[in-house]
Amino acid sequence: MIGQTVSRYRIVDELGSGGMGVVYRAEDTHLDRIVALKFLPPTLIDDQEALERFRREARVASSLNHPNICVVHDVGEHDGRQFIVMECLEGRTLRQLLADGPLPYRRVLALATHVADALAAAHARGIVHRDIKPANIFITARGEAKVMDFGLAKQVSRPRPTTATGGTTGGAGSEPLHLTSPGLAIGTMAYMSPEQSRGEPLDARTDLFSVGAVL
Repeated sequence: MIGQTVSRYRIVDELGSGGMGVVYRAEDTHLDRIVALKFLPPTLIDDQEALERFRREARVASSLNHPNICVVHDVGEHDGRQFIVMECLEGRTLRQLLADGPLPYRRVLALATHVADALAAAHARGIVHRDIKPANIFITARGEAKVMDFGLAKQVSRPRPTTATGGTTGGAGSEPLHLTSPGLAIGTMAYMSPEQSRGEPLDARTDLFSVGAVL
């Protein structure tokens, strides 16, 4: 696809690929800026579960506005393939960075603070990431951590206000919205909380367990 123009985006080169997507560097010809285009692989075009995960990533990430969360600008379709338009980040994933060896203690603390702050913003919106791992934490050239890939995210109920009698109030948003089938262990096993590996109901604490495992 190098050299092609998709919608208003001219593809410059390929940045990387994985099981759930191929990412290209592209030029936004309308706004004259460099962006990243993530395409669903051709082999998954007819996979409804993969397609829903891909769409979910765009919906959830675009609803969060935080400097430590990768920004989603747009979504589209080209020749039957879905794509997401994201900010183009310069740097490496934490997984790639760790291949060079252990990080200095102070840098670990700084990156952990960035990730925790990003997750706090997501959790405040009732969103649990469910797949925190080194490959989904991008470290920019400026040394900032960016949380990526909300494809396994789950919208859970937000804490309900406590009444004077100690009960909780009802209202919209008091029940969880399952974006994937309940009862399934979804995520990356090495970083899952015990309750996540058992397919049990989750809340924000499962992400905190995963952050601890990453650290």
